[in-house]
Amino acid sequence: MLYGIVAATTALLLAAVLAALLRAPALRLGLLDRRQRQRRVPLSGGVAVVLATCLVAAAGDRTGFAPLGEGMGALLAAGAGVAALGLVADAWRLKTRFLLVGTAVAAACVVPYGDTGVPAGVAAAGWIACVTLAFRALDHADGVAGTVGVVTAFGVAACAAAEVMDGLAVLLSVLAAALTGFLMHNWPPARVALGGCGAMFTGFLLAAAAVTTRAGQDAVTGAGVLFALTAVAVADAALVVLTRRTAGRPLLRRGPDHLAHRLRRLGLTPAGVTVGVGTAAFAGVLTGTLVHTGLLGAGAVLWVAGGVPAVALVLWRVRARVPGQGRGGPDARASREARAGRETRAGREARMDRAAGAHREVSPRPRPRFRRQPVALVRPPREPAESPLQASRRTESPQVGGSLRVRNG
Repeated sequence: MLYGIVAATTALLLAAVLAALLRAPALRLGLLDRRQRQRRVPLSGGVAVVLATCLVAAAGDRTGFAPLGEGMGALLAAGAGVAALGLVADAWRLKTRFLLVGTAVAAACVVPYGDTGVPAGVAAAGWIACVTLAFRALDHADGVAGTVGVVTAFGVAACAAAEVMDGLAVLLSVLAAALTGFLMHNWPPARVALGGCGAMFTGFLLAAAAVTTRAGQDAVTGAGVLFALTAVAVADAALVVLTRRTAGRPLLRRGPDHLAHRLRRLGLTPAGVTVGVGTAAFAGVLTGTLVHTGLLGAGAVLWVAGGVPAVALVLWRVRARVPGQGRGGPDARASREARAGRETRAGREARMDRAAGAHREVSPRPRPRFRRQPVALVRPPREPAESPLQASRRTESPQVGGSLRVRNG
C-alpha cells in the first residue's frame, strides 16, 4: 500500500512538471489544439501523462518497488503504441478510420481470450477501440477528459483490487495520479490540452483494464458493468451520433455538438461543466463498482442504461451551432475558408477605394466670398442738401457784390 502511494505521488509530480516543461516546445512545433480559435492551447499534456505513467510504472516494476505482475507489461506497451498513434493524429490529422483500426489491433493483443473466449474476445477488442475513440472525443473542453479519466481510473482500480489484481490496481493508480498532475494545467482556463495522444492512452488503458477485470464472469452483468464505468464517454458519443445523423452531417467531422458544448449553451461556466460532467462520471463509476463487488444487484446498471439515452435526448433538444453561424460550426474548415474569403474580398474593395481616392482630387470646401458689383452701378456719395441762402450766394456774380458794397458804403 505504501509503495503504491509513493508511486502515485511520483507520477503526479512528474506529470505536472513535464506538462509545464513541454509547453514551450509544443508551441514552437505548432502542436496546438485546433478547436481553440481565441487562444492557443498546446497539446503537451498528453505526452506528459504518457511519459509519467510509463516511466513510473516501468521503474517500479523493474526495481520491485511496485511490481505490476504478469501481463501488465504487454498492456502498458500496447497503450504506449496507441499513444504514439494519437500523437501522429495530433501532428498530421490522421483519419479516424486509421485510428480505429490501429487501436483495434492493439486491443486484440491484450484481450485475455482464455477467460473470455474468442467471440467475446473479438467483441471486447472492438469495444475497447470504440471507448478509446470516445475518450479522445471527450477532449473537447477544458478539464473534461482529465476529470472523467481520474474518476474512471479510481473506479476500475477498485474493481481490480477486489479481484486481487494488485499490479493492475497499481498501474491504474499511477495513471490517475498522472492525470491529476495534468489537471493542474488543464483546469479552466487550460494552459495545456490532453490531445489525442493522452486521451487515447487513457481510454485504452481504462477499457482494457476493465475488460481484464471482468474476464471470466457473467457476460450480461459484465457488459452492464463496463457500460456503467464508461457511461459519460458513451453518452457523449451517442449525443454526437444522434445530432449529426439527424442533421445530415458527416459523423467524423468535428463540431461544437458535444456534451460540454450543450451544457455551455445552457448557461454553465467552463468550471461548472467540468464539475457536472465529473459528477455524472462518478455516479456511473460508483454504480459499476458496487455491482462488480456485489454490494448492489445487477439491476442497478439499468438505471445507468436508461439515464444515458435520456440525457442524450434532453441535450439533443438544446440548439447547437450549425455550419456558417458563429465562429464555431461543425464544418470548421469550411467556416474558416468562408471567413477568409470574406476578409479577402473586403480587403480588395478597400484597396480599390483607396486607389480611386488617390486619383480623385478632393477640393477643400469653398469659403464664402462677397460679390463685387460692376463699376457703373457704384453711386457717388450724396452731397448734403443746400439751404436757399447758400444757393443764392453761390449764384451771385462778383461784380454785383462789389458795386453794392460801394454804393451802400
